[in-house]
Amino acid sequence: MAVQAVLDGLQIDYYVIGMGKVKLTAALSTQQLQQLSEGLSYYKLELMDNKKKILTEQIKTVIIELFELPAKEMLLKFSEYLSNQLQYDYTYLANIFSETEGTTIERCYISYRIERVKELMLYESFTIKEISYQLNFSSVSHLSQQFKKVTGLTPAAFRKLCASEDYEWRTCE
Repeated sequence: MAVQAVLDGLQIDYYVIGMGKVKLTAALSTQQLQQLSEGLSYYKLELMDNKKKILTEQIKTVIIELFELPAKEMLLKFSEYLSNQLQYDYTYLANIFSETEGTTIERCYISYRIERVKELMLYESFTIKEISYQLNFSSVSHLSQQFKKVTGLTPAAFRKLCASEDYEWRTCE
């Protein structure tokens, strides 16, 4: 909706819009590109024309969407799932991601996964066992180990900290 508003406001013709992709009917001038970039930045969006960066954002999107799947639907290994979704070899995806983000896909996946654990603990009040099952951790122990490795706290200590009045929620970005 924001992208459409910016394009309409600048009177830039397009014929397809959706899922973060827009196809323009004509090439843009340097001035139009600048105006488009400024318009998108108002919505905290950016113009992406670098194919590697676009692929990196697609990887992040697939990772986030993965958490919406029911546990029983995630039968493939993460690397196979990602490769199938984006139709690229996992090694290629991993190399592009590391080059553009300075970290690995696996670390990004774990960070997003732990953020999802935090959300489920705080907003949904799920138990660690329920979260472990829902997010396909191999065990409660594995979830706890990953959680402590990323946050420096056990899940129980995190819950207790969040219950205190002076806690401020911060995301992993």
